[in-house]
Formats: sequence, C-alpha cells, structure tokens
Amino acid sequence: MGAALLTGCGSQQLLSIGDLSSAYNREMFWMSVWAIAFSIVIFIGVSYALFYTVRKFREDRNDAEPEQFHGNNRLETILVVVPVLIVMLLSVLTVRTMARLNPTPQNAVKVDVLGKQFWWNFGYPAAPAAAGGNVTNGNELVIPTRSPVALTITSGDVIHAFWAPNLGGQRDATPGTHKTWQIDTDRAGAYQGNCNVLCGASHANMRFKVIALDPEQYNTFLQAAQAYRAPEPAPGSAEARGYTLFMQGNPATGALACAACHRVQGTPAAGAAGPDLSFFGTRRTLGAGMWEGERAQEMLHGWIKHSPALKPGSLMPAYDGQEYRLNGKVQKAGLLTDAEIDDIAAYLRSLRLPEEANYWRDVPVTSQNASAQGGNP
Repeated sequence: MGAALLTGCGSQQLLSIGDLSSAYNREMFWMSVWAIAFSIVIFIGVSYALFYTVRKFREDRNDAEPEQFHGNNRLETILVVVPVLIVMLLSVLTVRTMARLNPTPQNAVKVDVLGKQFWWNFGYPAAPAAAGGNVTNGNELVIPTRSPVALTITSGDVIHAFWAPNLGGQRDATPGTHKTWQIDTDRAGAYQGNCNVLCGASHANMRFKVIALDPEQYNTFLQAAQAYRAPEPAPGSAEARGYTLFMQGNPATGALACAACHRVQGTPAAGAAGPDLSFFGTRRTLGAGMWEGERAQEMLHGWIKHSPALKPGSLMPAYDGQEYRLNGKVQKAGLLTDAEIDDIAAYLRSLRLPEEANYWRDVPVTSQNASAQGGNP
C-alpha cells in the first residue's frame, strides 16, 4: 500500500505552486510558512497544556471533591488576547502580500488572453503587426524573464480558467468581463498551463504552454512577429497547392476554406473563429496541448482531416466526407483527399519565423517541457 501511495511522488512536476522562480509563488510560499509556523506553535502549545493538565490533575480514588469555582480572569484574558494577536499578525502579513502582488508595474508586458472551447488565444496589444492587426499566437504564450506580465483575461463562450501554477495562481476567464492577472518568472524555459474549470467535453485537452525567454531573445521574437509576412510559395510546389486550398477550400466537394476561421499575417486570411496560424511552423505543439514535438508533426494530417474525432467538441470542420455530430447536431463534412491534406500541412509547416526568432530554439529540455503532451497551435 505504501509503495502504491509513493508512485505519484517526485521531485519534478509539470504543474507546481512550489516553483519559486515566480515572485507570486515566492510571496505565497513565505505567507504559507508563517501560517504553518503559527499553526505548529499553537498545536504544540495546546497539546502540551492538554497532556500536562491530564497528567498533573488526574483524579485518584482517594481524592476529595475539589472546590468548584467559575471564571478565571487571567486565563480568559490570555485565551482571548493570544488568538487575536495571531490573527492580527497573519492579517498584516496577508495585506502586505496582497499589496506587493496586486499593483501592475508600468513596465509590465501586456497580453490579452481569450479562452474559447477548447483553445487559448494570446494577443500583444502593444505589438502592432506590419501586416495589420496585432501580434497574436494560439496556445503558446511567449513572455520575457525578470519582467512582470500583465494579463487581461476573458472568454469567448463559457467560463474557463487561466492556470499556470509555476508562474502564479489562477484567474477565471468569464464571458463579458475582463479580469487582470499578473505572472512572471526568473528562469527561462517552457511551463505548462491548463484550463482549470470544467468547460465541456475537451476541458482536459485545453492546455497551453508559456515560453519564457531572456529579454533580448524575447525582443527578437516580438520584432520578428511584428514584421512577419507569410512567405510566397514557389509556383507548382506542395506549399502553393496548400495555399490555394487554405484560401479557397474545395467548393466541388464542400470543403470549407481554412481562411474563413484562421488568420495568417501577410495574406488575405483574416478569420478570427480559430487560432491565428501565422508562424504555425514555429510551434512545437498541436491540438491545444494534445501532442508535442515529433508526435505533433505526425498527427497534423489526422488533425486537419477530422479534428472532431480526435478532440470531442472541436468546432473545426472535418474534411473526410463523413457525417459527424457537433453540439448535438449531425454535420456533413466536406471532402479533401489525403494528397490535398498533405499539401495544406506542407503550407502550414512553411509558416515559420526566422531561426533567430524561434522561441523554442533555446528552451532547455526539462521535465516541464519534455512531456509528450503540452501546448497547442
């Protein structure tokens, strides 16, 4: 039994509030230390008093009935004053912690966070893209180290919750409201994030990655993302055929155009219903945290062909010509051949940032990013 209980223990965790690289977690850690310390002192004091009283005043069969009395002003004063002092001290520490965490510094990096079933959109309102609009990325949030990041969080459908415990706490994403939250880290790397409120059939697969870069690398990424324009495919190439299908679909078979729901900087594609696919080829993850790395590349064909079969509740239409159920209704999928799907995949893989701006390039391989499951494009 003991061995079974220990199987879940380990020194490294994907999701951990014990990661002290974040100012939020450090403050909460020391707040917890004080609270636990007071609890231990009180427990020891009360236990000692209990056992001392039981031992010293244990009744003996030959003892006479002791004198009875009511009230002890000194004892009652101690029993009231000591707890009040402890609560006051903990209250002061709590207010101090809140005061240190709540203000948003002027130099904070601002990011708009939008949760939708079942993926995340991250927008940089202070980073206008040369091709129009702002820089946005789906399911992979890039931030600088040693700098506060101010998030404005909302939802496009139901209630979600932005939760990246290694970088801070949790904040609900609620339709019609915009809530603020702040995260930060002193250590470069990739961190796991999840939706932490049950939001539908694929709630468990609504994940994201936070990639923290040194400030210089972050600036390189942001400048490249702002200047990014999708490359022009070579005529007659798989990428060129994929581009045409991406923009136009295949009306003869009922296959909808990807551009109707997705945006690609520097092209006519300006859809907003699905994730922004600009520099899709730079991303390491697929399916909002379902696959990562080589596995994501292997699953891209299947994801395009029939994402609702792989991810229940996915609003992305299927392209296998079969009927499928979406939101309780039977839908008829359009049809793309395997060769056409491969062409679209080739086009998507060609959408890459310059190598020096690849935010995954120098991410250390740790337990936090070596998992077979993480982020999403």
